[in-house]
Amino acid sequence: MSAPASGLQSGFAQIGKSVYIKGELSGSEDLYLDGQVEGSIALKGNSLTVGPNGQVKGGVEAKGVVVQGKLEGNIHASERVELRKSAIVTGDITTQRISIEEGAYLKGKVDINRADVK
Repeated sequence: MSAPASGLQSGFAQIGKSVYIKGELSGSEDLYLDGQVEGSIALKGNSLTVGPNGQVKGGVEAKGVVVQGKLEGNIHASERVELRKSAIVTGDITTQRISIEEGAYLKGKVDINRADVK
């Protein structure tokens, strides 16, 4: 199994496309999600990548979030959010930096938090 080409380091957890999780998910390592999660995801000091087959229904709190699949819920990223061209996001995004590729779908508002403003 090779690491997905999304900039993740070798130390990450992976949830395959046949896995369905209902409930709260938290951890202290980067996570690559290609399955389904119904519930909140909290990876405060780490990154979440929702793969092209990934589906999330619930809020996400992480250091960085990359979405290639579908996410229904609010995203709070302390550093960066990337919406790839296949992303479908319904919910509000709060982050310091955001990147939205052409073709990505976003329904919600974006709040940019500057690091020097508290």
